Amino acid sequence: MSADAPLIAVLVVSDRASRGEYEDRGGPAAEEWLRRVIVSPVRVLRRIVPDGRESVAAALRGLCDAEGADLVLVTGGTGPAPRDETPEAFDAVIDKRLPGFGEAMRLASLAEVPTAILSRQDAGIRGRSLIVTLPGKPAAIATCLDAVFRAVPYCLDLIGAARIETDPVHCPAFRPK
Repeated sequence: MSADAPLIAVLVVSDRASRGEYEDRGGPAAEEWLRRVIVSPVRVLRRIVPDGRESVAAALRGLCDAEGADLVLVTGGTGPAPRDETPEAFDAVIDKRLPGFGEAMRLASLAEVPTAILSRQDAGIRGRSLIVTLPGKPAAIATCLDAVFRAVPYCLDLIGAARIETDPVHCPAFRPK
């Protein structure tokens, strides 16, 4: 894969997975979804960090600033449990919030499970990186990405990130003419 291909980072937030006590399924599910939907060459980088505001914020800064990720998908840590601080870490690093993403993801998830209202997914921009926070469960990741990804390629265009193309059969990206 070319070093100039867009970089998509998948950041898994999990205490147990970061300690090797639990096999992460969210990161592989997100990567599989991306590889099914994106048809242009991309590089995917996957990292696992423990729950917590500082660990997640530091990872996001590193992925956006040092690694130059065009898109960062964060799985896990978006619920109401005491260790679920992904939204707080996200708030500490973004320049602009895109609240429509969270609204659309919760609405899509609510059609499948009544506890979707407990999730605190969101999206925002840091520099020229788009960050989207997702639940940690593989089925919920797919539901949320299905709900919002049509807008992701155009958002990346608007913020000056690398261009990605999607398979119109799986995810017809919308770019205004």
